[in-house]
Amino acid sequence: MPRDLPAPLRGAEPDAGLLRPVGPAPRDRRLRRAALAFVAVGLFVAGAAQAQTLPPPENVVQLSAEAATEVTLDRLQLVFSTRREGPEAAPVQQQLQQALEAALTVARAAARPGEVDVRTGNFSLSPRYDGRGGTSGWVGSAELIVEGSDRAAIAALAGRIQTMSVARTGWTLSRGARERAEEEITAEAVARFRAKADRSARLFGFTGWLLREVSVGADGPPPGLPRPAIAMGARAASAEMDAPLPIEAGRATVTVSVHGSVQLTR
Repeated sequence: MPRDLPAPLRGAEPDAGLLRPVGPAPRDRRLRRAALAFVAVGLFVAGAAQAQTLPPPENVVQLSAEAATEVTLDRLQLVFSTRREGPEAAPVQQQLQQALEAALTVARAAARPGEVDVRTGNFSLSPRYDGRGGTSGWVGSAELIVEGSDRAAIAALAGRIQTMSVARTGWTLSRGARERAEEEITAEAVARFRAKADRSARLFGFTGWLLREVSVGADGPPPGLPRPAIAMGARAASAEMDAPLPIEAGRATVTVSVHGSVQLTR
């Protein structure tokens, strides 16, 4: 027989919370729609006011100006290299490693961050083929790169590193020197742009101008490409070979350019 369920208590009312509608009340929805409409109108008015800040694009002239200065390249780079060959790969690789490690020992003793930076370059080992397509031996090379702002210390390493020879030299411009040069001539480039705008307004019979758009950019020397040096082979421990490498820094041009458009006004 099924059990009788207990009857509800007299006077008990249904839970009002179970009968509440889901979502905001109609009045809340109307208020929210009104608020969103107000925000949309405000954004439209603000955008229209911003669009009316500049006159329509008529009587617009494209202009450009630049200023340049010469600077001395201030970072020296020396590339040391050595070459070994033999009938077997392992001995050739060992000879290259020994030559590179000896050079690194000398270079690291003079290393100072920013002034004398030391790093290894290319290290290669490949078979040498005869005319019949067979292998006749192995040949390999290794590089050590020393660069920085202390030219005297870097040049002196050319006389102290005995297991590698100077293969290439090069000069570059440091970031600090480039930024200082750009800062010096940016104001000059902008002043020339403004003078061109004034002159254009007068030539076309206008009394003034409004700046519509402008860009300022700088150009400098490309990264220094080491130039070939005389191959010196294995160094002998002589006074001539121990002498520092003669060096002379070159110069380069840093340019700041201003491009833009102005609208001539009456």
